[in-house]
Amino acid sequence: MRLFFATDIHGSEICWKKFLNAGKFYGADVLVLGGDMTGKALVPITQQPDGSFRATLLQQTFILKNEAEVRDMERRVGSRGYYPFRVTPEQLAMFEAHPERVDAFFHEQILKVVEQWMKLADERLAGSGRRCFVCPGNDDSFDIDGVVARSQHVQLAEGRVVELGDGFRMASTGWSNPTPWQTFRECSEAEMAAKIAAMIPADADMGRMIFNFHCPPHGSNLDDAPEIDADLNVKNAGHVLVPVGSTAVRDAILKHQPLLSLHGHIHEGKGTARLGKTLAINAGSLYEQGVLQGALIELDPRKGLKSYTLTTG
Repeated sequence: MRLFFATDIHGSEICWKKFLNAGKFYGADVLVLGGDMTGKALVPITQQPDGSFRATLLQQTFILKNEAEVRDMERRVGSRGYYPFRVTPEQLAMFEAHPERVDAFFHEQILKVVEQWMKLADERLAGSGRRCFVCPGNDDSFDIDGVVARSQHVQLAEGRVVELGDGFRMASTGWSNPTPWQTFRECSEAEMAAKIAAMIPADADMGRMIFNFHCPPHGSNLDDAPEIDADLNVKNAGHVLVPVGSTAVRDAILKHQPLLSLHGHIHEGKGTARLGKTLAINAGSLYEQGVLQGALIELDPRKGLKSYTLTTG
């Protein structure tokens, strides 16, 4: 059985499409998307008095002269994980005067895009025989779970153990230990340990168990991130890295020694590590470039983990 794992696509439409196509491209039987599906920002495309539109992307301003250029900009914005929306100067002024309306509108756009993604997944996966699992991460609001759960061909994996086939099982959670950004799904290390313990069956064969935990294990080199100060500014130009992963995740891996442990959360942490007998993988993320990083894993009913390859595409 081949499993393809990717994570942290943060609203990038092109990365979601690449993820759905990865099954056919790599010959994977199972697709697993780790946490942080949704994007982080709105990008207004503002109508001008002369009928053109104005947009700013990555600190560069664009004047869009016709419908084709506007649609191309919407595509570029969506590919980078942001949410484009057309707006008049008056509407933009209203949003600036009422930030709470921006938050509500932003949330509406997130849910709208997730619904579109699930529809696309149902179209692409129908009749393929491939199974697809999604586990929202700490940056994802709770109400996207219901949208994912309504999909016909995508299964919500959060907080449970699922059967993958050939005797392999997967336990998943997108929660993380506390971060400076105070995101949706954060908890103390004690709470994280309890969440993990509640999922693990007493009769679990750890030689056939996969942990799909968004947060990487502390001190594994898969969790090294640039050090920041109290104002969330990167210190020392990002040259100093500190471990920010979860001690509860590390303890669970060392205690149970699953066959494989899949992680994300720290985009710079792409790589592998050995924790006892367990192979831990952080697939990393380059979503802003429209690049899908992942891990292709070959599982064998007799040998367990047969091979793995870190992918970029």
